[in-house]
Amino acid sequence: MGDAMIRLSGLKLPLDHSAEAMPAAICDRLGLEPHELRGHSLVRRGNDARRRSAILLVYTLDVDLADEAAVLARFADDHDVRPTPDTGYKFVTHAPDGWQGKRPVVIGAGPCGLFAGLILAQMGFRPIILDRGKVVRERTKDTWDLWRRAELNPDSNVQFGEGGAGTFSDGKLYCRVKDPRFLGRKVLEEFVAAGAPDDILWEAHPHIGTFRLVTMVEAMRRQIEALGGEYRWQQRVDDLVLERTGTGEQRLRGLVLHDGSVIDTDHVVLAVGHSARPTFAMLHGRGVHIEAKPFSIGVRIEHPQSWVDRARYGQCAGHPDLGAASYSLAHHCANGRTVYSFCMCPGGRVVAATSEEGRVVTNGMSQYSRAEFNANSGLVVGIDPARDYPDGPLAGIDLQRHWESMAYVAGGSSYWAPGQTVGDFLARRPSTQLGEVVPSYKPGVTPTDLARCLPDYVIEAFHEALPAFGRQIAHYDHPDAVMTGVETRTSSPIRITRGKDFQSLNVIGLYPAGEGAGYAGGILSAAIDGIKVAEAVGIQLA
Repeated sequence: MGDAMIRLSGLKLPLDHSAEAMPAAICDRLGLEPHELRGHSLVRRGNDARRRSAILLVYTLDVDLADEAAVLARFADDHDVRPTPDTGYKFVTHAPDGWQGKRPVVIGAGPCGLFAGLILAQMGFRPIILDRGKVVRERTKDTWDLWRRAELNPDSNVQFGEGGAGTFSDGKLYCRVKDPRFLGRKVLEEFVAAGAPDDILWEAHPHIGTFRLVTMVEAMRRQIEALGGEYRWQQRVDDLVLERTGTGEQRLRGLVLHDGSVIDTDHVVLAVGHSARPTFAMLHGRGVHIEAKPFSIGVRIEHPQSWVDRARYGQCAGHPDLGAASYSLAHHCANGRTVYSFCMCPGGRVVAATSEEGRVVTNGMSQYSRAEFNANSGLVVGIDPARDYPDGPLAGIDLQRHWESMAYVAGGSSYWAPGQTVGDFLARRPSTQLGEVVPSYKPGVTPTDLARCLPDYVIEAFHEALPAFGRQIAHYDHPDAVMTGVETRTSSPIRITRGKDFQSLNVIGLYPAGEGAGYAGGILSAAIDGIKVAEAVGIQLA
């Protein structure tokens, strides 16, 4: 194709359309003769399933035309017809030749830390990457020990270790953050280079799944190491080395590790996840500016995936261009709370996601195929500091721990999760047995009353929201649907506040980043934030 390219959005075609239908639709949409269309390439494909009897595929295309300028002039007021943007990543700086400065340190090897480390390495700054957990394959074994044998390793689990919490998830690669520099495209291209399927570049709601994420983070680790970066595993940061400047400001000069050793550094990317509770306490104790932020709590709800497919796609359920159906729901309740679905995992499973002994936490994950029997989603209620945990920056963590401990007891004090059928829940009676829907959580689910391990306002909000959701998605409030508790790690309960230069408000050289710092929510947004923070560090180092 030539250089004259137009990005055409919102082009709709029916399922099972022919290859010939695409150029004909482009010409019709743009008022072209066939000879004026030189070619086209796929940018994004989604679907419009609002009419189940006439589901449409929705395309964004880059179109090569004989006269781009004339078409752009004709459609000047049409936001779906625009020049194709330059989505290539451009480095903001590079290390000078022979650079021998103090190496930057990245704390955390999740999506944010991974991309912060990658960008710093690609710029030539040879980062050191620390993580309290293990390499991804060893971490996977430890995680399966909890799922299969109810044996928890507090330093190596769903939350801690290479790849972060996103490794044991659906691997969703979309977000709602504004991205004028197309940093998300950089993330996706790096993932494809590391072994992800090409379709993540054009699917409207791309995902990878756990097994593929494992091999990808390994490949990216090898790239970082080849560029001079260094990983150090099972290294927990216990303290900061701070220096008071002549103007009274605090400046970071190093890190103290759990074994007592010290790393001399002036630039630290703090990319810990939302469950790094000892680190949060240490930072608060050292006076780093932290504030409580809103998050959500609730349960995981499961239905057979076939129910969701039929509810969303009707007779088109199972079509290969549609895949496993998902949903997104929200309901504003009379008690002032909002109930919404969170991190919906089609064809997946509910997993044990605790990182602390004597507590139960649930999360959802699925593989790339999304072929398992059940669909699951977080069913959660938004909460906020002023109303629900006003007692200081770390009060949200105390609230999480309380309900996670209650869930542990309600489940039988063995890492089994408390569960309840929707029918029993709505009837306000404890479950003594489960029905048609078999819960997927391992090591197991104990039928009980979820009112034992959730706040009253959450229980009341669910009572109102479940029937409302049942009117939107058939069988959502089916009596045999299963709710498993508790979902408390929806996002970080704190924000480690930073300025426009991405540094902590009161510690020079400390760069809070990603989900744990309160600046992201999911793999893609965390990775994008990691890139931005790495760029800020690189500019300082250069």
